Amino acid sequence: MTAYTARCRRSGRWWAIEVPEVNGGIYTQARRLDGVEATARDAIALTLDVPPSSFEVRVVPILPAEWESDLDQVREARRTAAAAERTAQAAVDRVMRQLMDAGLTVRDVGALLGLSYQRVAKRAGRSAGDRPRLTS
Repeated sequence: MTAYTARCRRSGRWWAIEVPEVNGGIYTQARRLDGVEATARDAIALTLDVPPSSFEVRVVPILPAEWESDLDQVREARRTAAAAERTAQAAVDRVMRQLMDAGLTVRDVGALLGLSYQRVAKRAGRSAGDRPRLTS
C-alpha cells in the first residue's frame, strides 16, 4: 500500500499541511492536529481520484526546536515514571505475597500497603472474603 507523508506546521490558528509526494506537492490546512490525517487523506484522494482507504498517511508535525526539546523532556519523564511505576508494582506484589503468606488477611495487607482490600484480593487472585489457611 502506498504511503504519503503529511508534514504540518503551525500557521496562526491552523496547521498548514503539505504532502510533497503528490503531484509536486499538495497543500491544505486543518484546525487541529488530530484532524491533519483525515484532511490530508481527503486531499490526496481528490487529487489522485482514488478511494481514501487505498493508501496510508503518516502525519509528521514540524515544530520549533524549543518545542521539540520540551516534548523530548516530557517523553523521557513519562518513560522514567512508567519504569518507576513498574518497579513499585513489582515491590507491592512481592510484599503483598509475603504478608499474605505470613497469614495476614487481605484487609490487613491493604491497610499496610495503602490499598483497598478489594485491590489486594484482585491482585492476589482471591475473593475478598478468602482467609489464609493457618499452618501448624
